[in-house]
Amino acid sequence: MELSYWQKELPFKYPFTISNGRTKTEQPSLIVGLAIGNFIGYGEAPAITYYDITVAQMLEDLLKKKKMVEQFALTDPERYWHYLHHLFPENPFLVCALDMAAWDLYGKMKGQKLYELWKTPWEKTPVCDYTIGIDSIDKMLKKMDEKPWPVYKIKLGTDQDIAIIKAIRSNTNASIRVDANAGWQLEEALEKIPQLAALGVEMIEQPLAKDNWEGMRILFEKSELPLFADESCVFEQDVQRCKNHFHGINIKLTKCSGITPARRMITEARALGLQVMMGSMNESSIGSAAIANFLPQLDLVDMDGPLLLSEDLATGIEYDEGNITLTGSAGLGINANL
Repeated sequence: MELSYWQKELPFKYPFTISNGRTKTEQPSLIVGLAIGNFIGYGEAPAITYYDITVAQMLEDLLKKKKMVEQFALTDPERYWHYLHHLFPENPFLVCALDMAAWDLYGKMKGQKLYELWKTPWEKTPVCDYTIGIDSIDKMLKKMDEKPWPVYKIKLGTDQDIAIIKAIRSNTNASIRVDANAGWQLEEALEKIPQLAALGVEMIEQPLAKDNWEGMRILFEKSELPLFADESCVFEQDVQRCKNHFHGINIKLTKCSGITPARRMITEARALGLQVMMGSMNESSIGSAAIANFLPQLDLVDMDGPLLLSEDLATGIEYDEGNITLTGSAGLGINANL
């Protein structure tokens, strides 16, 4: 295989703020390409400060072992992931980008989209939500008015949480999901969740700190709403622990190290009776297309990165009020513009 790579700084349409005052105006990302003959597959890994991963670090690790990345004979993407996992044991984000590129390349060589390779018919696919970051209530309502959508995910973790959802509910009949990004304490969550349920909120993502398992056990027993793990469920080994603490898990491809382990996480979650969501880390249409190929296996999805960014790196994902279509012919189902 022949490796290529690109560094990108993708600007947000609006500053994007989540709990604890974390704000981004652009999304740094590493894009990789793996080519065999006339076929080239693409993968993406956004850099996330919270996980102490930078594009510079991913590139440094990649270039140190470039020849080893290229020398693998790609006959099975799953075998390649295991190879990469041992090659870059401390950099799951980089492994994800390469794993994604390998699957895209493999699918193109086979002439099939990934969900077709996996024999998952494109039916009963969930509607993608649209995320509203923390801001003044007026600005949050303005963003919603500019983007009428059937499902919104609202970032919370402020002293105005209930007022925000009251204002949003008075402005729309759309489904509302809440993501606290680990921004609540247990007593706060116990107080807020019944109020949010009364306002028609349908689920809560990561209400408490990622390591507050005792608090989550209590909240799980008392919550009127389904609770989904995000920061508490990063890798495969975290799935088992979520049982009896959460009702579902939100899998992030970048964090778990790619498409290959995500498939195993879904299998384990189903066996444990957990619902499955897959979420965005503000990827362009390259990374978002990888998420899209999982749609037939998911209960919920948050893959709105291309809708939040003012610049994209590919075409081929169509968002028809949250109903997703991939128009590319094979692999991820998109066409990269690099």
